[in-house]
Amino acid sequence: MAAKYKDYYKILGVDRSATDKEIKSAYRKLAREYHPDLHTGSSKKEAEEKFKEINEAYEVLSDKEKRTKYDTLGANWQHGQDWQPQPGTDGVHYYTWSDNDSGAFSSTGFSDFFEALFGGGIRFDQSGSGFADTIHQSRSMRGHNLESELELSLEEAFYGGEKMVQLASRDVRLSVKIPAGIQDGSKIRLKGQGGEGFNSSNRGDLILKIKLKQHPLYTLKGDDLEAQVRISPEQAVLGSKISVPTLDGEVLLTVPPMTHSGQIFRLRGKGWPQKSGARGDEYIKIIIDIPNKLSQEVTDLYQKLAQAKSKEH
Repeated sequence: MAAKYKDYYKILGVDRSATDKEIKSAYRKLAREYHPDLHTGSSKKEAEEKFKEINEAYEVLSDKEKRTKYDTLGANWQHGQDWQPQPGTDGVHYYTWSDNDSGAFSSTGFSDFFEALFGGGIRFDQSGSGFADTIHQSRSMRGHNLESELELSLEEAFYGGEKMVQLASRDVRLSVKIPAGIQDGSKIRLKGQGGEGFNSSNRGDLILKIKLKQHPLYTLKGDDLEAQVRISPEQAVLGSKISVPTLDGEVLLTVPPMTHSGQIFRLRGKGWPQKSGARGDEYIKIIIDIPNKLSQEVTDLYQKLAQAKSKEH
């Protein structure tokens, strides 16, 4: 029984000299990309086949003994030629249990190449005479962890609470608890909501990576908030009390006389919630706003001001 050679290194997109860490990293990236739970319609079947191929490659290259055996196949691998299995295994097919209603066996496990090289699944003699001398049972495997992105508004992240999430490719809606003050890039783990396990093993976990949406008023820097407020030239010169936004609501800020554009004021304890229960600060940057249009009366006043300043010099 000849089996078409599979280039496991090419499947994972790594060099033959790749380290264990590089192989694991490449596998995780591809497994997330092609996991069937993340695909629908016509692309789901293609993703299932690719996912199966990726798992087979990782099964071999992540195991020291299997990788060594695979690497010593000889020159045939270079040309993609059919590879002949070890003597005594020709005429033997490899199968795994199927989950269909008939309870029949199906060839949904690893490829003929893998089975011929390493064994696995349950072997049946091609002649139909029954079980082969040795029965190899496929091992159970916990489902893979899946990672997805969860977008939150700044307000949702600030206040926390419950948020409903629709899982891709599954008719399931989950209520996710968002802790108050969660940061961009933080992760929430939902146990048992990841990829389906093999051989009745438990599902993996779903890991939601938080992405905070851009806000029209605030920028979050660590535990502090930054915002800009525009004031008129006369407010900057004479001073004023102005209303400024915070996530707790509007507050009054005293702008002292002769405030310059770009000057920054701090609102203590109006920033981001911290795990300790304290709050960061909010920083207000002053922008002096020049009106697009002035009345004749105001224009005359500015002209008088300019004349008065020129006399000072």
